[in-house]
Amino acid sequence: MKMDNNCEYCQGTIYQHYVKQEVFKHKVRIVIIENTYVGVCGSCGSRYYSAQLLHLVHDVATGTKLPQRIEQIPVIDLLN
Repeated sequence: MKMDNNCEYCQGTIYQHYVKQEVFKHKVRIVIIENTYVGVCGSCGSRYYSAQLLHLVHDVATGTKLPQRIEQIPVIDLLN
C-alpha cells in the first residue's frame, strides 16, 4: 500500500510492507519487533517507522514494558 509521504532522501514513493522481524538498537539494548508494518522507500530502500512502534521499542528497551520472550544473540569480537 502506498503511503502519503515521499522519501526524505530521494523523494521516492514509500510503501507499507509487512515484516516478520525488525531489529532495533536502542542505546545499549537490542529489541526485536515481530509481525509489524514499516514504510519502505521503493527507490532507495530507506525505512520509516510509526511513532507508536518507536515508543514500543523504547518501552521494551527501558523495561517499562516486558517482552514476550528473550532471544540469545551470537557475538563475535573482531579485535580479539
